Amino acid sequence: MESLKKNAPGVLVCLLIALPAWFLGRWMEVIGGPVFAILIGMVVALFWKSRGGVAAGITFTSKKILQLAVVLLGFGMNLKSVLQVGGQSLPIIVSTISTSLIVSFALYHLMKMDANLSTLIGVGSSICGGSAIAATAPVIGANDEEIAQSISVIFLFNIIAALIFPTLGGILGLSNQGFGLFAGTAVNDTSSVTAAAAAWDGIHGSNTLDIAAIVKMTRTLAIIPITLVLALYRARKAGESAREGEANVNLGKIFPWFVLLFLLASVITTLLPIPAAVVTFLKTASKFFIVMAMSAIGLNTDLVKLVKTGGKPIAMGFCCWVAIAGVSLLVQHLLGIW
Repeated sequence: MESLKKNAPGVLVCLLIALPAWFLGRWMEVIGGPVFAILIGMVVALFWKSRGGVAAGITFTSKKILQLAVVLLGFGMNLKSVLQVGGQSLPIIVSTISTSLIVSFALYHLMKMDANLSTLIGVGSSICGGSAIAATAPVIGANDEEIAQSISVIFLFNIIAALIFPTLGGILGLSNQGFGLFAGTAVNDTSSVTAAAAAWDGIHGSNTLDIAAIVKMTRTLAIIPITLVLALYRARKAGESAREGEANVNLGKIFPWFVLLFLLASVITTLLPIPAAVVTFLKTASKFFIVMAMSAIGLNTDLVKLVKTGGKPIAMGFCCWVAIAGVSLLVQHLLGIW
C-alpha cells in the first residue's frame, strides 16, 4: 500500500502524457506512439525541473511497466505460426542480426562510444526497434538517456526506410515476396515495416504486408537469445568485479526474469486456445505500456544534452542501417529470392 501511494502520482503523470502520444501514434503510424511519448516527455522536462513526489513513480514506470510491456508482448507471438511461415526468412534474419551486432561492436571501439548505447543501437537496428531496446535496456542496466537516444536514432532511420524502400525495391526489380522479405528484415520497427509494405502494396496492388509482418515477428523472437546472452555476460562481469572487490553480487537482480516470462507468454499462446479478442487486448496493452514507459524515459532525459551528443549515435545507426539493408538484399539474391 505504501509503495502504491509512493508511485501512483508519477505513474499518473506518465499516463497523462501517454494518452495523447498514443492517439498521435495511431494517427501517424510511421512515427508511432513511443516516439511521440519521448518527445512530449522531453519537452515537459525542459520546463519541469523539480518533480519531488512524482519522481519515484516516473522511475517505476520506466523500469517495471516497461518490463511488463515486454512480457505482454509475448502473447502476440504464436511460435508455431511464426516459424512455419517465417522459416524461409531465417537465413536472412540471422545474417542481418549478426551484421548489425558486428558493425555496432566495431564502431563502439573505433568511435569510442558508450557501451550501453552501442548495444542498444545494435540490437534495436537488428531485431525490432523499440521493443528490442525495451527488452535489452533493463538487462544491461542502461539509463533513460541512453534508451531515449537509441530510440531516437532508430526512429530516424525508420522514417527514411519507410519513405525510400518501396521506390528502391521497384528500382531493383524485387518481386512482391522479395520486397516482403526485404521490408521484414531491413526495416527496424513494426510500424515502419507496416508503412513500407503498405506503400508497396498501394503501388503494385499486391499483398506483401502479411509476408513482411510475419518476417518481422520472426525477427522479434531473437529478443530471447540476445537478452539472455547479454544477461549472462553481465553476470559474469559482475562476478569478476565482486571477486576483485570482495563484494557479493545478487545474480537474481541481474538476470532478466521478465524475458523468461515473455517466452512463457509465447508458449502459452502457442499451446493454448486463447480467444483472439484476448490476444488482441494483451498486444494492445503491451504497446500502450511501452508508450507509458517512453513517457517516463522522456521525462528523465535532457533534450539539450541529447541533441549535443547525437552525432556519433546517428553515425552508428546509419552504418548499421545501411549494412543490414545491403546484407538482406545480398542474402536474398544468393538464395534466389528476388
